[in-house]
Amino acid sequence: MPKKVKIHIDKVSKVYQTEDGRELSVLRELSLDILEDEFVCIIGPSGCGKTTLLSIIAGLQPATSGRILVDGHIVSGPGRDRGVVFQEDAIFLWRKVIHNVEYGLQLRKVPKAERRKIVQEYLKLVGLEDFANFFPKELSGGMKKKVALATVYANDPTILLMDEPFGSLDYPTKCRLQLELLKLWKTKTKTTVFITHDVEEAIFLSDRIVVLQNGKVETVYENLLPRPRADELRVQTEFNKIKSDLRGYLE
Repeated sequence: MPKKVKIHIDKVSKVYQTEDGRELSVLRELSLDILEDEFVCIIGPSGCGKTTLLSIIAGLQPATSGRILVDGHIVSGPGRDRGVVFQEDAIFLWRKVIHNVEYGLQLRKVPKAERRKIVQEYLKLVGLEDFANFFPKELSGGMKKKVALATVYANDPTILLMDEPFGSLDYPTKCRLQLELLKLWKTKTKTTVFITHDVEEAIFLSDRIVVLQNGKVETVYENLLPRPRADELRVQTEFNKIKSDLRGYLE
């Protein structure tokens, strides 16, 4: 039975007004369907509209024209059904790890015993159960990303939106976090849209790779590499052939 469409992007355009009165067109009647529980990576050169598209899906800014539907409902603003992990660490420096992860649950007035159970589950899933009472300043960059991921997952969105979350990390840390993310995604599957400029990262994570160019979909690549995925995949011939093919669209 085919999966249902989770996110329907229908001829979305975004035009910004510059300070000198000119119009800057970032997205141009972009259309795309993302399926339920699918892991989609969006790549493309700087300025192609990747982050803008993610922001519109999240409801953080409106489209100039066109529409986005989630489960058949038009997106008109942020919602609990969509959790966002940003490139910058969106965590409270003055709150311990456990209090960061439970923050959204507190806002929803989830009883303390229930939210602590939820928080412990996700801290264990991301390997931070021994760091629950640490402050962010005591954590490495990779651990802070895990806190952000656990925080979003604890709110139980059906869609995970990730804007280059590992972009600032060194290569070994980035690779470890990619494995951690896939482990979490397999355990608690979410429809995931992941923005990256890293072709290797897109291949390693995704079911499909969407290449944007000049605000439009240049191509959509069906990634048939088998799951589960391990680091050894990165050096295999087929992996590197896909990497070469996709880089051709970006040059």
